[in-house]
Amino acid sequence: MKILKVINNNVVSACDDKGKEIVVMGKGLGFGKKNGDILDESKIEKKFSMPDESVSRLEEILKDIPYEYAQVANRIIAMVKEKFDMKLSKIIYITLTDHLNFAITRFKKGIEVENALLWEIKRFYQKEFEAGKSALEIIKKELGIELSEDEAGFFAIHILNAQIDADMMQTINIPGITKDIVNIVGYTFGRELDRESLYYERFITHLKHFLARVVKNETYGEDANDRLAIMVKDEFPKSYRCALRIRDYLKVSKKYNVSLEEISYLTIHIQRLSGECQKNIHKES
Repeated sequence: MKILKVINNNVVSACDDKGKEIVVMGKGLGFGKKNGDILDESKIEKKFSMPDESVSRLEEILKDIPYEYAQVANRIIAMVKEKFDMKLSKIIYITLTDHLNFAITRFKKGIEVENALLWEIKRFYQKEFEAGKSALEIIKKELGIELSEDEAGFFAIHILNAQIDADMMQTINIPGITKDIVNIVGYTFGRELDRESLYYERFITHLKHFLARVVKNETYGEDANDRLAIMVKDEFPKSYRCALRIRDYLKVSKKYNVSLEEISYLTIHIQRLSGECQKNIHKES
């Protein structure tokens, strides 16, 4: 491969075998090199194949941060994928690396930032939070820097964002929206929901995917399953009314639209969660 551009001593851009620009990282990879030189592939540690619009952003980040920070970010991402079996969009290489750099910069300056979403993240996104804590363990081991639990929550948000592949500002809203929806369900049925139940766990999982579609204005289809909507409305009127309350909340407070089919699947999960389900309705959603 030929070097297209030397970013710094450890990062260059090159062309892959399909002629697409990629970012390549390795200790000393760009040292003493110039554009057009042949790349020493034995020094390659990581190749980044990004969407065209993201390549320059990644180059900009890797240019300005210490090489060991980029290495640690890559180890964290690999850990999240393997240990927690999460599928992450490529944007994580930009967002998490950038955040790691700022988190360490703040730490060295003695600046502590409180994570206002920490309670919601720990309660509703436990897997992502555990991944965030594991990230902090890697940072402590590799860099000797011990970041706070608040930072584990920030890493969790970046991990969540990479799973749903949404705009970060939309993702930041999701934990708070999840809390509000759980409160709506609890209010409708007049009791605290059992957070230890399997149905609660499945409900929270459904909400994560449901809200990922809602914030990106995606749906199952064009309200294709009208029969399901009619059935759940007749069979589970209280759960259906609860789903409509959630729809209205999202419309009025957040300006998000919810399709009829989404309401149907939401009703089924609410019904199962409520403990009032009399029939076993099985529908993948």
